[in-house]
Amino acid sequence: MTDRESHERSPEGSANRREFLSTAALAGFFFAKGGSPALRAEGGADLPGPRPTPLRVRAFDLEEATVGSIHDGMKSGKYTAHGITEQYLTRIEELNHQGPALHAVIETNPDAMAIADALDAEWKAKGPRGPLHGIPVLIKDNIATADRMTTTAGSLALEGSIPLRDSFVAERLRAAGAIILGKANLSEWANFRGNHSSSGWSGRGGQAKNPYALDRNPCGSSSGSGVAASANLATLTIGTETDGSIVCPSSINGVVGIKPTIGLWSRSGIIPIAHSQDTAGPMCRTVSDAAILLGAVTGVDPRDSATGASRGHAKGDYTSFLDPNGLKGARIGVARKGFFGSSLAADRVANAAIEAMKQAGAIVVDPADLATNGKYGGTESEVLYYEFKADLNKYLAELGPKAPVKSMKDVIEFNEKNHDSELKFFGQELMIRSEGKGPLTEKKYLDALAKNRRMAGQEGIDATMAKYRLDAIVAPTAGPSWLTDHINGDHDIAGSSSPAAVAGYPSITVPAGFESGLPIGISFFGRAWSEGLLIKLAYGFEQATKARKAPKFLPSAEI
Repeated sequence: MTDRESHERSPEGSANRREFLSTAALAGFFFAKGGSPALRAEGGADLPGPRPTPLRVRAFDLEEATVGSIHDGMKSGKYTAHGITEQYLTRIEELNHQGPALHAVIETNPDAMAIADALDAEWKAKGPRGPLHGIPVLIKDNIATADRMTTTAGSLALEGSIPLRDSFVAERLRAAGAIILGKANLSEWANFRGNHSSSGWSGRGGQAKNPYALDRNPCGSSSGSGVAASANLATLTIGTETDGSIVCPSSINGVVGIKPTIGLWSRSGIIPIAHSQDTAGPMCRTVSDAAILLGAVTGVDPRDSATGASRGHAKGDYTSFLDPNGLKGARIGVARKGFFGSSLAADRVANAAIEAMKQAGAIVVDPADLATNGKYGGTESEVLYYEFKADLNKYLAELGPKAPVKSMKDVIEFNEKNHDSELKFFGQELMIRSEGKGPLTEKKYLDALAKNRRMAGQEGIDATMAKYRLDAIVAPTAGPSWLTDHINGDHDIAGSSSPAAVAGYPSITVPAGFESGLPIGISFFGRAWSEGLLIKLAYGFEQATKARKAPKFLPSAEI
């Protein structure tokens, strides 16, 4: 599904982002403080210059619209599903390839207006079908829809591919009354193809741009979903994550992202990386909208056995947890070791957020470090390599005889034959390494998987929360966005996604502040199936701080 950091963590010794931090901490200090022009130009920060001027973007009637405000408008007669869908499609046309050219959307649904008309008629005759009736949603282009849109993970190798049936996520959206507006761009193959990738780039969609500073990166792999949510290209968006690819683009694009417990949302019909860590999840402008979307898509799916564990834990409605005083009396632990110190900007914003939590009545335990953090990076990569081959081959086999490629080996060969369009910026080393792995019965894989769950889960998050009697753990989600660089690849530093991702536990990122006009989020994570509690805490923080600001589509960061 998705991956931000672990696509460059290699047990065989290739350069990876965790290793990068140890050799580039001093460079990170210079980036934050100003540094030398030569270092800043090479490393990805800005040279001093005039204040950037925002692009002129036409006023938008649905700017920062929520599910609640749209439904209120539909009840009063101000809005119709037809009208709001038309407005969003116009907005996509004006901002996606024209104007700021965000490249956040790969394709729009040719049936969107017809679906909206049918939903308007249904509303008039019967009332709302479900909590998302008439709400336009953009979904990442690795989430299957059996309609006139394709599902490709951004790769030209799957161009024109239409699955035989909807993903469970798409089925649940339709059942709730949503309008699947289109497919969001992503880092190709969910950022698990090659070293030195540029997050947000795909062969089909091109390079997605950060709406706060257009020369900055949107993070991956759910880059298009994050950009689209922030830029108001849809009411709601959905991304997927293996390690960081919901929470990082949410943080860097100034929106709320929820990475659910593995099994809360089904993965059937989603182009995978690794079933032990993959999940889809909401990416929205508010905690309230994320909670509504989260509940609408839960459900037990016979095609994904992991969802069976959600019985007794999943909620069809998470809005009861939206308490503006949700932080009062909560015990919040601050995970400092390994998550602070890489980005002075992220540290500053996170420390201010922690003070805001105290002011809102939280009991803060600082520090509350995870003793096992950083001790499973190699085995995480090992598991992902094994599972990517097995899971992708299974997905491609289920596409049927008309599938343009039928195995990972076919994808690798396609990329080599189409080098100029697919491999012009970075390679496919991760796919090649994955293709070389054996079956999931091998002891090396089974031992690595067991270690990951134990170290990240029982001996990591669970042990820390029990030791300090915590309701949640917090850390900066990621540093501020870096300059997009197709020569050297990503320059990102900092990130706290791995413990919850590897454990299969939930995490929520919420906008917390800005550095030079670039958003930075803070993450709340905790035990398995604790989404309701995390939503309560995140909503309390959001209401206390109101940190989100809509993007201005500046050409570069405000220095």
